[in-house]
Amino acid sequence: MLKLTPAERSALRTEAHGLKPVVLIGGDGLTANVIKEISLGLDSHGLIKVRVFGDDREARIAMYDTICEQLKAAPVQHIGKLLVLYRPKVEAEKVRSTSGKGMREVTIVKASPSGTKRPTVTKVLLKGNERVTQGGNIKRAKPQQKSAKKSALGSK
Repeated sequence: MLKLTPAERSALRTEAHGLKPVVLIGGDGLTANVIKEISLGLDSHGLIKVRVFGDDREARIAMYDTICEQLKAAPVQHIGKLLVLYRPKVEAEKVRSTSGKGMREVTIVKASPSGTKRPTVTKVLLKGNERVTQGGNIKRAKPQQKSAKKSALGSK
C-alpha cells in the first residue's frame, strides 16, 4: 500500500473534490472485473472516486483496504459511500528512438473521454521536428522568427 503524508493527502482531497465517481460497486461487491476497472482508472487518471452501493460501513472499509492492498494504491478519503484512491499515473507515452535524428516511433495511449472504455493505443512515426503534446496530439516545431531589421542590416 502506498503511503501519503498529511499534506499530500490534503492536496489530493482538494483535487478530488470536483471529480465524479469512475467506478460503481454494486450488490455483487468487489469482483475481479471491478478491481480491473479500478486499476484501469488509476492508470489513466491517477486519482479516482469509487462509489459503493451498500449500507454496511464495515464492508466498505474492508473493500477500501482490499483495493488499496491489491492495487498498491493510497487511500485518500472515505466519506460515506465514496472512496477516493490515488496511485501515480503510468507513463502514457513510450519513445523508442531509432538511429540519429531520423524518424522515431512513439506509442500514444489516450484515455477514453468517458473514462469507462479502454484507452486507445496508436503507434506513430515522428520526424525530428515533431513532438507529442500532453493530450496525445502531434505538433511540429515552428521555424524561429527572424528580425526584419537584423536581416536588412546583414544584407548590406
